[in-house]
Order: sequence, then structure tokens, then C-alpha cells
Amino acid sequence: MPSERVSMKKTVSFVLAAVLCLAGLTACGASNSSSKSSEPAQKIVVGTLATEDILPYWVAESETLFAKAGVEAEITVFQSATELIAGVTSGSVDVAMTDPMVTAGIYASGTDVQVLWVTLGATAEQGRFGIMTADPAISSLKDLAGVPIGVGSNTILEYVMDTLMANANIPADQVVKEELQKLPVRYQACASGQVKAAALPGSLLALGEASGMKVVADDTMGENISQSVMIARAGMSSDTLAKLASVWNEAVAKINATPEQYRQLLVEKANLSSDIAATYPISEYPAAQLPEQAMVDKVLVWMQGKGYLAEGITYNAATGTFAGR
Repeated sequence: MPSERVSMKKTVSFVLAAVLCLAGLTACGASNSSSKSSEPAQKIVVGTLATEDILPYWVAESETLFAKAGVEAEITVFQSATELIAGVTSGSVDVAMTDPMVTAGIYASGTDVQVLWVTLGATAEQGRFGIMTADPAISSLKDLAGVPIGVGSNTILEYVMDTLMANANIPADQVVKEELQKLPVRYQACASGQVKAAALPGSLLALGEASGMKVVADDTMGENISQSVMIARAGMSSDTLAKLASVWNEAVAKINATPEQYRQLLVEKANLSSDIAATYPISEYPAAQLPEQAMVDKVLVWMQGKGYLAEGITYNAATGTFAGR
């Protein structure tokens, strides 16, 4: 869920520019529609959790970039992934910031959605998920073989945890999970020693480090294994999608040029603790681009192997759509 990702960096290749232009997802098709369109502003509800992944749209909201592009956008923050999913499936949310796993689940449940672009995770260093411990005796993932780790099932954090453990050659039957769905509860359980370790997003990893806890492994090293994405319900016009992508790209350029200018906005919107407000790293954000086929395929294979998703559901990297329901 959506959820909160380098010495070796995996560079994610861009989807063919021509395809994206035809879909209206890059600036090449967006600039004209945003500057010359005479259509009235369209009301779009953007759903998200309180997370850094959608900072460009908070910048766009605060600097009236949506209005300039001819889009009336309302960003709605949900308290849980379950509520966000319900908003998308009910039709009260048009566009949402989530992850490929949730997107596939929404599609499998009967709601047609498409992936628009990667919000964080075009490279491994963008965004951070990891496994943390407060136990000084634990120094590597091998120390966690057979040890219960706090995590929520059927989440992107479980996927990252399984992948990190597999990459460390920990047998699958030695990966033991303690079901703790709520992130604050999971963090406190780890900090207090109730569980030896926990899978957590970047903001809680940083908070734990500030209090003396240790990150055993995260996904910012080596291969790129996690991404968050912007998705939309099927049926939205290509013109609207082009405008939304143009706004995203403009805000991304602003953040990447002067990230510290937006620190206070990030702290406020992502509810960062005062303990890390001044030091939490502001990520570099990617311009609108679809996730690679291989990135999403690995998530789908994992979901199907876990029984979270029916076999046969596939992703099309050229269009950002799913098939096989």
C-alpha cells in the first residue's frame, strides 16, 4: 500500500516517447492542451495517503498549477489504503497515488484502471522501504532467518521484505511474519522489542534511526524493486490525462531544482515527526513515465504465488493497462 524507497543504481528505461505522446502522458502533448485549451476547468478528485510520494501534486495545489492547466483538482487524503481503494472502486476518486500491487487488486476486483506514471521509484534510490530492528544483536538479514518480522500481508512492504530476504539467500520457509497491519503499531512493536524487526516505509525508518534503531536492509541498494504509481479510473479523456501529466512534470521540475524550498510543505502534508523534519531527505522525483514491464510483472508473479491475485492477469507497459480478469 501506498503507502512510504544507492551505491548501485538501476536506471529504469523510459517507455517509448511516441507511445506516451499518443497517450497524452508527456509534456510533448501536454503543453499545447494546457496553454491553448478553451474548455472549462474539469473537477478531478485525487486520492492519496499522507505520503511523500505525492509531493509534486501538493506543490501544484499550493502554487495553483492545476488551475493554470485548466483542471480543477481536489486532493483528498485518506487515513488507510482500504479507504483509498474504496474511493477508487466507488467512483468518488478519479485519480489515485498508490502502488502496482494495489492497482492490480483494484482491477481484479472489477474496476478498470490504468497506470499513468511512476511517482517514486524510477530508480532504486527514489523512495525507501526497509527492515528495521532495535536489537543490537541483529546485524544482517541472516540474523532474521526464522525470526518473526512485523509486516502487513498483501502489501508492498511484504513484497519488499520477501524480495530483500530472497536476495540475501534466506529460504522462504525461514521468512517468518508477524501480522501487524497498522504502521504506527508495527513501529512501536519494533521499538519496544515486541518484535525483533519490522518492515517499514522511509519516514519511519528515518524516525527509528533518529532514536537509535538500525536499518538492517533497504531497497535503495542494487536492483530497483519498488515503485509507487499514479493511476486513473478508465474512461478519463486523453486531454485531461495530458493536463495532469503536464502539471506533475512542472511541479517535479520545481522540486528537483530547489528541494529545500518545499521542506515545510512536505513536513506538513506527509505528517513527518519533528524529530526528522529538518533532516529527512527530499527525494528527486521522476517526470511522468510508465513503469517497466519487468517491474510490474515481478509484482504480479509474487501476488499470484501468494494467492493474492488470480493467475492470468497481465500488465501492458505500452498502455499502463491490465488484462485477463
